[in-house]
Amino acid sequence: MTSVRLEHLSKRFGQTVALDDINLKVEPGELFFLLGPSGCGKSTLLRLIAGLDAPSGGRIYFGDRDVTDLPTGRRNAVMCFQNYALWPHMTVRQNIRLGLAAHKLPADHQAQRIAEVLRLVQMQDYSDRKPGALSGGQQQRAALARALAVHPDCLLLDEPLSNIDAKLRLEMRGEIRRICKSAGFTTIYVTHDQKEALSIADRIALLRDGRLVQVGTPGELYYTPRTSFAADFLGQANLLPGQVVGREDGAVLVKTALGTLRASGFDGAPPPNVILSIRPQQMRLASAASSVNRLSGKVVESAFLGESSEHVLCINDQHLRVMCTPPMFDVPGELTVAFDPADALLLTE
Repeated sequence: MTSVRLEHLSKRFGQTVALDDINLKVEPGELFFLLGPSGCGKSTLLRLIAGLDAPSGGRIYFGDRDVTDLPTGRRNAVMCFQNYALWPHMTVRQNIRLGLAAHKLPADHQAQRIAEVLRLVQMQDYSDRKPGALSGGQQQRAALARALAVHPDCLLLDEPLSNIDAKLRLEMRGEIRRICKSAGFTTIYVTHDQKEALSIADRIALLRDGRLVQVGTPGELYYTPRTSFAADFLGQANLLPGQVVGREDGAVLVKTALGTLRASGFDGAPPPNVILSIRPQQMRLASAASSVNRLSGKVVESAFLGESSEHVLCINDQHLRVMCTPPMFDVPGELTVAFDPADALLLTE
């Protein structure tokens, strides 16, 4: 297993800065995600690691080996593209054999390795089929088998589930994690799908406009985002700009357009201007007796989501999203909700 280290990596296309001073380390055997909106630089970063593009500055290391100036073929990094890039006139077995033949392995070693990766991706029964006779998920597993067969130092996945339907995408998330962790290879995975990243990543790097916003485990990024962008991108968040007006019983008092609200758990002296972040699912329907962070508003939008329902309240011309589990069907014209001060995050940007 090999670590991947990026030091002050940057990439410019003319006057456009695609990546700016990226410092990052992916641990050996880690399933590491590059996450962010379209145009944030995640696919460009993956191409730099693969050697398909050259950086404008900085260095790339696989373990202690500086691979910055090495061509793709000498890095031993294998990239799986969105369209799988399987040869349509070849069977699964023949597609896998291509990479092994390029490494000039003996025929018996090739046969052994092909059998191993077919078992790993559970494609033994489909090895003699051509890509046109496979489902989208089977094609994805065939592409993974071809990549894994050559024992790459680093496996690079560029939005591998973007071309399959939603139900199959859910099934393939777990399959990709099982395959990558069973194989033990260091894997870097690009996606713009937050749920995909949260459900299977060991760690995530969140990018925006070519810069790293935050790096951490899925739980760290979801529960302790450092910026309002991170809070809103990883799931939904109600973001309320406000001013700190004091403290009371250990809670910070924040004056917002919805009134003065309480937030606890903030260490040190908060800045005067903050953004209060509350997840919609952390809102609860409140009784008349509720007094802390109690808000009432007109219901202007409702959506049934299956296991839950989402409702938008209008309070002082501001919209507040509330998630109800189990779903609420008979929605009144007005709802009163509340949230615990411990569930409110104070962000500075």
